[in-house]
Amino acid sequence: MSDRDPLNLAGQVVAEKYRVERLVGEGGFAVVYRAIHTIWNKPVAIKFFNGLSSAPVDQRESLMQDFINEGALLTELSSHSANIVQARDVGTYTSPSGQWMPYMVLEWLDGRPLDAILDAEQQAGAQPWSVVEVYRLLEPVAMALDIAHGRGIAHRDIKPANIFVNGDPHAGGATVKLLDFGVAKMMSDNTHLQAALAKTGTSITSFTPQYGAPEQFSRSHGATGPWTDVYALALVAIEMLIGRPALDGGDLVQLAFSSANPQARPTPRNLGAQVTDQVEAVFGKALKISPSERYASAGQFIQAFAIACGFTGPAVVSNPAPAAEVFAAGATVLASNIPTHVNPRSPTTGNPATLDPQQEKPGGKGLLFAGIGVAAVAVLGVGAFFALNRGDDPQEPAQSATTPLPSAAPSVAEKPFECPDRTVKIPAGQYFMGSDQDDAMANQKPSHNVKLEAFCMDLYEVTTTEYKKCSDMGKCRRAPKDVEWEGITAKQRKVYGPLCNINDVEGRGDHPINCVTWQMADTYCKAHDKRLPTEAEWEYATRGPDGRIYPWGDEDPTEKHLNACGSECVKWGQEHGERLTPLYDADDGFPTTAPVGKYPAGKSRFGPFDVVGNVWEWVADYDGPYTSEAQVDPHGPKTGEKRVIRGGAWNGGYKAWLRPSFRYSATPDTQSYGYGFRCAMDFQTSGSAATPAAE
Repeated sequence: MSDRDPLNLAGQVVAEKYRVERLVGEGGFAVVYRAIHTIWNKPVAIKFFNGLSSAPVDQRESLMQDFINEGALLTELSSHSANIVQARDVGTYTSPSGQWMPYMVLEWLDGRPLDAILDAEQQAGAQPWSVVEVYRLLEPVAMALDIAHGRGIAHRDIKPANIFVNGDPHAGGATVKLLDFGVAKMMSDNTHLQAALAKTGTSITSFTPQYGAPEQFSRSHGATGPWTDVYALALVAIEMLIGRPALDGGDLVQLAFSSANPQARPTPRNLGAQVTDQVEAVFGKALKISPSERYASAGQFIQAFAIACGFTGPAVVSNPAPAAEVFAAGATVLASNIPTHVNPRSPTTGNPATLDPQQEKPGGKGLLFAGIGVAAVAVLGVGAFFALNRGDDPQEPAQSATTPLPSAAPSVAEKPFECPDRTVKIPAGQYFMGSDQDDAMANQKPSHNVKLEAFCMDLYEVTTTEYKKCSDMGKCRRAPKDVEWEGITAKQRKVYGPLCNINDVEGRGDHPINCVTWQMADTYCKAHDKRLPTEAEWEYATRGPDGRIYPWGDEDPTEKHLNACGSECVKWGQEHGERLTPLYDADDGFPTTAPVGKYPAGKSRFGPFDVVGNVWEWVADYDGPYTSEAQVDPHGPKTGEKRVIRGGAWNGGYKAWLRPSFRYSATPDTQSYGYGFRCAMDFQTSGSAATPAAE
């Protein structure tokens, strides 16, 4: 039992009726205490949303009303299903030091969350769950979700940590509870609150990347909704079947790629589970990249799953029983008459992939759970699960233009402009940006013609030594010594934090600087009279006009071309408890980052080294969808939430990442061991100084 008491509440009485006993859960967004209702003498759980303590005073009243509305909704949902945790009360609490925060009182649950159960079984070397066991545990969860889905409400953060089990999960008699709907989506929809919190360094995210659907990583896949919960529930089921998370990746970019990779869907058979054709078909549909091709609700998914297992299947709830009937029956008990160690018989009714009604269109109203295991909002500070440390993005300046001054000595010829040392001229030209290939990601489509003026590009990624010199002179912010990104876990922080190269300037001074935010990269380039390259410039400098597959040509990548994931990377992962996918079997010489310019065989046709592999590179643009229209020197959207990164990193295990057209994005304040940058500048037609272009 932990002695921690971050709010100094142990022994205090809240709202004159809840006597706080001890801390039972803690995240960057909220802390949960066990308390006793002094009138009923019954235990309750109180969740204090200390992540909202910085909410502006003038918005607290409306925020509290939102909490009341969401508490009422949770009460309504739980009155129709005893498998949804019940909300008992809401209120606000102000600490003796003046810290204001809302709280929600929930029913007290005995038992363990499913993630703790799975972790314990994995450590004990237990066999993965059978298909029947998985169905039996998740059926009440799916039916509870179906009640919400029937109202157009989505949870959007389904994961093992939000599935609470009381009793033996492998035997009849255990009860299951789905933990909370409501809070994070409520706040992420409140744009005024988001803007106010951003000024205090507090940021909002809305899902757990390890269980994220494609549309949660990128809006190009469509809207979130009940179908998003179907995807996550299928991932939870597969994790139970194979004994490890279904999505492959150690950071946000890898997980996003795994979630939407058309060449390797995370279905049971693809991940090594032995299941029938019917079960594989059900999960294949549940995990479709396009939301419109999935089951439209959890009820449809679990019904198809039941039929694939040879059961009649649950009835999809459309008019749930009133509260009195539910409470009389109690929480759904895992059926004890379903066999647990038999092979499911073949279904007797049709193909499960065609059993569901016509798909609903994305776009219904949704609510989302804000968890405490992985926080949905975090306050600044090292150690918070989601400390995103959002900086203010610079304003978009008008593109500058230079007007040549009359020459005082017209008889003296101007010296022709040359790109500075350690940069190379990328000649003016045109090419087709993006890709229309079948295996291309949605955000790479459609390809479109782009014309560019000449520009200068750094030959190498900015090194750790170069960056430190800038910060030592006071022109740049100091590089972070730790990692920070959306959904980071304590384990990831421990494993990847030491990889920030600034921690070892002597040993990794010639390696690319990493763990820097977009703003830090932008500031560095401007301090050197340069700028970050636009996304169009980066792709053109990497692939040229001829449409080659990789920067060096069409030859498959090897350990001679780049620093990606080879045997050395896999070995490093095994030593640190990380499962990494190799791109090639050979050893490229560096388990993590490598010195810049180490792989001359992989440089682009124009000369830049390491444009793929080593570290992803921040570029100037905000993330946004492509159009088919031809463009001239495009600079991306004027505003946005994320900035584009390009090129893959040392732990890349997929050829698709190495294609110059591959693109991804991240929040500008991300501090990743795999993110760095290089600079660019305008190519001047005269000998005048370079003027940084608009961002």
